[in-house]
Amino acid sequence: MADPVFQLENNLGHTFVNKSYLITALTHRSLGHDNNERLEYLGDALLGFIIAEAIYKLYPGATEGELTRLRATLVKGETLAKLAKKLDLGNFIKLGGSELKSGGWRRSSILANALEALIGAIYLDAGLETCREKVLRLYRDILKTSTPDNLAKDPKTRLQEHLQSLQLNLPEYKVVMEKGEAHDKIFTVRCEIPAMSISVQAEGKSKRYAEQAAAQLALDTLNI
Repeated sequence: MADPVFQLENNLGHTFVNKSYLITALTHRSLGHDNNERLEYLGDALLGFIIAEAIYKLYPGATEGELTRLRATLVKGETLAKLAKKLDLGNFIKLGGSELKSGGWRRSSILANALEALIGAIYLDAGLETCREKVLRLYRDILKTSTPDNLAKDPKTRLQEHLQSLQLNLPEYKVVMEKGEAHDKIFTVRCEIPAMSISVQAEGKSKRYAEQAAAQLALDTLNI
């Protein structure tokens, strides 16, 4: 019988010498202690470095702020989840019973985390150069279309710049509620601009997403 992860290795363009790295990268924490969280931590750091280096070389005229925003877009959870789906990664992630029942293999956060873990696993298995090559191969199409010129600023940045242009204090963000299980929390964040008597709140699957959504509501209130 063929190795069940052969297709995944083929999609990645990397055959693991040490299969234990691959197995760990595909094991969600719902299965117990030997899971992919440590590899995810490593992969996150590697991905940030590799993408930062790539766009630094690709766009020599870009400012630090432009590069920072572009990198954030390229390594955020939504982008990683889309790449994971192209690899059909959800079919290979090993989940505990509760996650299986709730369709965890489709959840963007689980897909994104597993992809970061795979990046960490490739690094441990084959070194930095191979890891860089595989990441850039994975990002090839996205890097062609995501540039500093066509990258829209996120709501928090737009709101901050607008307030700075009016010489007003920056908005204040505060988490006012958390609900849901530890692996699937929903955060409610309030954005306040005292000088304009604006107070709005929004939900998101992370504090960052909730802050961005609240900032967008504030921009809508200001008709920006």
